Amino acid sequence: MTLVRRLLDQAAATPDAVALVAADGAPLSFGELRRRVLAVRHGLLAAGLRDGDRMLFSVRPSPESLVLALGVVAAGGVVVFADPGAGPEMFAARLRLARPRWSAAESLLYAGTRLAPVRAWARRRGLLLPNLADLGIPHHVRAGRWLPGVPRGALSLAALERGPSPEPGADGDPDAPAAVIFTSGTTEHPRAVVHTQGSLAAALDLFRARLPLGPGDVVHTDQLMLGLPALIAGARWSLPPLGGSPERFARDLAARGATHTFCVPVHLAEILDVAPRLPDSLRYVLLGAAPAPAAILRRAVAAAPAAEVLSVYAMTEILPVALATAAEKLAHTASGADGDLVGTPLADATLAPDGELLLSGPNLCRGYLGDPPLDRLATGDLARLDGGRLVLTGRKKDMLIRGKFNLYPGLYEPAVAALPGVDEAAITGVPDPATGDERVVLAITGTATPAALRRRLPGVLDHAALPDEIVVLPALPRTGRSRKLDRAALRELVR
Repeated sequence: MTLVRRLLDQAAATPDAVALVAADGAPLSFGELRRRVLAVRHGLLAAGLRDGDRMLFSVRPSPESLVLALGVVAAGGVVVFADPGAGPEMFAARLRLARPRWSAAESLLYAGTRLAPVRAWARRRGLLLPNLADLGIPHHVRAGRWLPGVPRGALSLAALERGPSPEPGADGDPDAPAAVIFTSGTTEHPRAVVHTQGSLAAALDLFRARLPLGPGDVVHTDQLMLGLPALIAGARWSLPPLGGSPERFARDLAARGATHTFCVPVHLAEILDVAPRLPDSLRYVLLGAAPAPAAILRRAVAAAPAAEVLSVYAMTEILPVALATAAEKLAHTASGADGDLVGTPLADATLAPDGELLLSGPNLCRGYLGDPPLDRLATGDLARLDGGRLVLTGRKKDMLIRGKFNLYPGLYEPAVAALPGVDEAAITGVPDPATGDERVVLAITGTATPAALRRRLPGVLDHAALPDEIVVLPALPRTGRSRKLDRAALRELVR
């Protein structure tokens, strides 16, 4: 059974229940969600969408974007998630790789190519698209009212949603591509992960097996990979506003009776700064997209004592890989063990001779766009298995060389971050012209002083890993929606 079919069947079984609560609080029932998805499917097919057609997708998270994405996949199309903030060169390179026949974007993004005030507004937010009408994409869908710059003949998403919604015939192929997600890469060699309905359904099943979900539960997140399993289980998906404040996020958690939520660790820290106590309704607090420092884990446990705090280790290519409780991670750090404990693998995990983590399983993506299918993923993460649990010890590409010693920052950063007065810690290397080697710099946030850390570090770091310099920063540089540590920016910051 395909992913879309499972959602449609659940919606048919509980048509009057609320499926989705929009950022502004407006509810959408399962029955109406189902009708709109089928209407968009029908309208796209009538407009000429063919099996395997790729749709460049530049519509921010909302009920409308969910309906459109599901309608595309239900019609046999492939959603290619675009990032308007990637810059014009990278955007053009990704477009050449994806070769979409369709584009879906918000009217304001299209209008940014024609209207100076809109162009300035979009540029300030990193949202400006190139003129899609000039890039050879024959079919367009606009979200929002028509504005100058929207290609003539572009379909209106609102009109599609109001159209006929006949029942679909046979399900599509679960192994056919359903979504393309760009990850790393350069303008010369962009990289895009291809997921099928089957691999995404397997990922959702793994989440649901670890996170019981059902009618009455409320999942507050903007993450599709947690919102979709909630809908398939008959739970309610609650969307926070785009760019909303930490205060608003905390208020919505309480007002909507959230039972589950997902946060990037840095975002959760900002929420806890304004709301030290989270609602008693919460049963699960998930942290992911970046390592969760011990200080944030302790704050999360204190803020939601009745909830299970979980750290999710996942990659775009394979979701999820492992989950660990806050208690497990904190106990691992307190024991003096090195590395970052991420939990028992949910995927098939093996280690290469050099310690690189290799993953496979039904939740593994089909592969990279333009490349042969994958049967195993070389993650680039170095790891070890400790009693059946995965412990990450660093990234191959982040390795620093100090004489004959190979220093992997990820092996030591969790232990430093667990020290008193340290909120976050990151280790980087900068060139040392005098020796031709790398000078090791430890950057921290928090109240600890370099002098105090100098006294404590020999107890948690190998002698060869002790930093040449310690700097205290107001915040570590971060990048992207997931707000991962930007190691390149950190290196420039501490030079």
